Amino acid sequence: MTPLAVDDLTLEVRESSRRKTLEITVDREGELVIAAPTGTDEQRLRDFVIEKRLWIYQKLTQKAERRRRLPQKEYVNGEGFLYLGRSYRLKCVPNDAQDAPLKLVAGRFQLREYALPDARDHFFRWYTARASDWLTVKVGEHARRMGVEPAGVTVQDLGYRWGSCGKGNRVYFHWKTILLPRHIAEYVVAHELVHLHEPHHTPAFWRRLERAMPDYEQRKGWLARHGIEVEGV
Repeated sequence: MTPLAVDDLTLEVRESSRRKTLEITVDREGELVIAAPTGTDEQRLRDFVIEKRLWIYQKLTQKAERRRRLPQKEYVNGEGFLYLGRSYRLKCVPNDAQDAPLKLVAGRFQLREYALPDARDHFFRWYTARASDWLTVKVGEHARRMGVEPAGVTVQDLGYRWGSCGKGNRVYFHWKTILLPRHIAEYVVAHELVHLHEPHHTPAFWRRLERAMPDYEQRKGWLARHGIEVEGV
């Protein structure tokens, strides 16, 4: 279905035969999405958007404020850092306590004292390496089940996008994907793999994703509501 334009708002319409009600979400990039039962009349969609217009404006404003106000991480004892949906506290340790600058040991991130001036870089490299390993495994598992053959996995900073499907069937993921809860990160994987069949967010795309992950709407909804709250380093 083509995008739905209502005054100054443009929404992507996603239909599902499993859905019984209408729902509007604002995704991580500020994109407006209206989920609807298959075959919903366009006027009903327009009326729903008009009814929810104040709420939509409030959500867009809140999302913009959150982007501006995300707190900066401090590399001090007790600061929390996410990994696959769980928060682990940081502990600064003596230089002779471990060989690597940064490790996750017994439920704590341990950072050697000499590494403190470059702590952000060490976290970024640690997360990127773990994301590459974990996502490569998950891409392989889901690709076999979904009957697709991605050319490979690349992890990098994608700005406000969680994932992307590039030329040559290579899939790209934001390194922050490794901060998400496991089932949400797997939604990002499945979403990008469906793009190997369907390049655009057409009804066929969402039907194929629904077959691969029947509860994708719940996972997508969580990501739209909470993704912006995922703090980096």
